[in-house]
Amino acid sequence: MKALTWCGTGDVRVSNVPDPKILQPRDIIIKITSTCICGSDLHLYDGFMPTMKAGDILGHEFMGIVEEVGPEVKNLKVGDRVVNPFTICCGACFYCKRDLWSCCENTNPNAWMAEKMMGYSPAGLFGYSHLTGGYAGGQAQYARIPYADVGPIKIPDGIPDDKVIFLSDIFPTGYMAAENCNIQPDDTVAIWGCGPVGQFAIRSAKMLGAHQVIAIDDGARVPERLRMAEEGGAITIDMHDEYIYDKLLDLTAGRGPDSCIDAVGMEAHGYTLDAAYDKVKTMLFMATDRAHALRQAINCCRKGGTVSIPGVYAGFLDKIPMGPAMNKGLTFKMGQTHMKKYMGPLLERIQNGEIDPSFVITHKLPIDQAPEAYKIFRDKQDKCIKVVLKPHEMN
Repeated sequence: MKALTWCGTGDVRVSNVPDPKILQPRDIIIKITSTCICGSDLHLYDGFMPTMKAGDILGHEFMGIVEEVGPEVKNLKVGDRVVNPFTICCGACFYCKRDLWSCCENTNPNAWMAEKMMGYSPAGLFGYSHLTGGYAGGQAQYARIPYADVGPIKIPDGIPDDKVIFLSDIFPTGYMAAENCNIQPDDTVAIWGCGPVGQFAIRSAKMLGAHQVIAIDDGARVPERLRMAEEGGAITIDMHDEYIYDKLLDLTAGRGPDSCIDAVGMEAHGYTLDAAYDKVKTMLFMATDRAHALRQAINCCRKGGTVSIPGVYAGFLDKIPMGPAMNKGLTFKMGQTHMKKYMGPLLERIQNGEIDPSFVITHKLPIDQAPEAYKIFRDKQDKCIKVVLKPHEMN
């Protein structure tokens, strides 16, 4: 089969690789009909995530049709159409039973690697380095899904891929980021980053009843993101032209936002001294992540507010304002998304017409154009916000 493989920093290639096979009785094989490039994939592409190996198959946002079923999978059959969550969960451990699905303690065969770095291991993840299990990803024509009696969600007939593919990651991720804010009817939520996760966080905050949503991004480099945020009901701030702290105070009667969402993560950029400092430190391998957006979120959040972090961080952050965070009494909520908690309810919202997630798609390409698509997405070219790849189409 054809699959997109990681071959080094900034180097991804479509390769011929062996077809996946059933390895465990709870496995299924799916023929992938749609797969996406995620902002988190760029952290692999740019070399920020450790433990990648040449030949690793990328991708964690994908869906398809069941081709083979292991003997212990009773809830799915050949021909079923499914969306697969990016996290891999056993369904029976301490954490899965408490709806903390992304903390599953049984699905990362390389848990010892994560434990050395983090103390504990998260769940296994598709296509996201050997630190999270070394599982083959879904930017491919076929994929093996372990623990398939727990993970994938069956999609009813008549709903196109474009409406449901984002149940695999970014819609639940944006929704959980908003839910973590414990939004009250008169709340203001400020969101740093108007990429795909930020766009879903905006719309989720509105669905959850926020009085005011403010979206912050770089209007000089990515004006299309701010336009999409405005279409979703947000007030926008151009980080390039305006002093964010003062603007947020003006919009919140001098208090600051009730909640701040960092939907940017480890590769944040900016035009202030601390952003330049981050860039130099990471280039010299003296730091692992650029935390500019997170610092702003902490400094701007009102006293007693919440900082929600769906943006991915990989290692150790520098110059985090913990003094202000502590003295303002901030609550931090973060983590990989507990996908199984959200996929079903969000599918119902799609079926009820509350949201059409396909709004975020700007590019649909055959898989053999994936290497070019990574560059377009990473470099913010051609007004690109979200890329969907079709693995069985060729240019």
